[in-house]
Amino acid sequence: MMRAQIEVIPCKICGDKSSGVHYGVITCEGCKGFFRRSQSSSVQYSCSRQSNCPIDRASRNRCQSCRLKKCVAQGMSRDAVKFGRMSKRQRDSLFAEVERHRQHQRLQANSVQEPQPLQAYRSSKEPREQPSHPIPPLLPAYPFPVEPELSGCPTEVIPYLDCHIVEAQTQGLAYRAPLRRGFESTRSTPESILNMTGSEMGFRPLDLESSFFSYPTSLQTEELAASIIRSHKETTQYRAEELQALRWKVFSREEIHIYQSKPVDEMWQHCAVRLTDAVQYVVEFAKRIPGFRQLCQNDQIALLKSGSMEVVLVRMSRMFNTANNTVFFDGKFAGTDLFKSLACSDLIAAVFEFAHNLCALRLSEQQMAVFTAMILINPDRPCLEDRERVQRVRTEVELALRYILHRDNQESLLQKLYQRVPMLRSMCALHIEKLQWFRQLYPLTVHSLFPPLYKELFGSDADIHSLTTH
Repeated sequence: MMRAQIEVIPCKICGDKSSGVHYGVITCEGCKGFFRRSQSSSVQYSCSRQSNCPIDRASRNRCQSCRLKKCVAQGMSRDAVKFGRMSKRQRDSLFAEVERHRQHQRLQANSVQEPQPLQAYRSSKEPREQPSHPIPPLLPAYPFPVEPELSGCPTEVIPYLDCHIVEAQTQGLAYRAPLRRGFESTRSTPESILNMTGSEMGFRPLDLESSFFSYPTSLQTEELAASIIRSHKETTQYRAEELQALRWKVFSREEIHIYQSKPVDEMWQHCAVRLTDAVQYVVEFAKRIPGFRQLCQNDQIALLKSGSMEVVLVRMSRMFNTANNTVFFDGKFAGTDLFKSLACSDLIAAVFEFAHNLCALRLSEQQMAVFTAMILINPDRPCLEDRERVQRVRTEVELALRYILHRDNQESLLQKLYQRVPMLRSMCALHIEKLQWFRQLYPLTVHSLFPPLYKELFGSDADIHSLTTH
């Protein structure tokens, strides 16, 4: 409980909501990841001003040199990046600071008014009030102006699926704010990265008691839809309003030229890292889909191997601006020309066309949430052991999607969404084909420099065969 209460103290670097103690200092996920990346031997930062730039939530990405300087000044340990542990004395000191902070907050609250109790995590078995509208309206998934609708257009992964009961220890505590910006991890192997629990990744704890139901009634279908929507909101990298606020940030010609000048292998590696970041969010989303955790491990792996890329592509359309045909990448919006050095112009063009096509449907975040769950839970995937059980889960998710579309008076969208699925499969097969081509040219890059999860999901010969023939 004390560990979770650390989050009441804001990030010591930028003031954003903290997610725990990282490298010896209470920080948010963004500053934690920044400090880890800054320890690479190839990273060198410099300040174009007087090395006294203000570092807060809004400005933290403007000067990496001053941000790193503040990290070190606050006590973030380079050794902790390597060894990842605090001494008992450090932990005791931090816990004491937490207690002082909480006492200060209580004194301030008492001096003004009676504090309002935090809304605590509740077991699904406890009675709860039924809201008048259990699924509140959200912002559209695509906040950018759109044009009229276009016409058709291995077992090593098992540790990623483990979710320890330790998360249940958070009962009685308030929910933490969901992680939003790039998932970061100090772990480097599939066994260690995929063994992380949702709380370690920065997500809200799973409600393990309600992870699977049978949904024979409309009320239960409504609850299933609400659960999937909540999971989607908690496992997306950026909120729709955040992307809306960032859409003015577009790469300059000089910046585009830098990307175009990268060697093919370097650009592939860079994009593989970005794709892996997105896949890690999809893994956590999958674990939260009711019924997914009750599938056998082999079927969970098979669904993720075949479907995670499809979900990433659908989610990517949230970050697509149809006004100028750009997608959010590396902190700014980029067009197809930025990816020229990948030597995959046909794949990039297909991805951009699909995103534009999907944006034309104007899906809400709620509709997208259930649609992506339906894409992932597909009983037609190869190598499934219990297709009947996967089909039962898929049926319930399809009912949830129909419920959402019916509630929104947009039943006609269902057929249009189904029409997008073959396009997704075609793009994923093209991605595997391009990866196979790249691996023949740069085998050492794939073997040594690509993220382990990317290699596990897309890199083995068996997976390439099964995905290209599916």
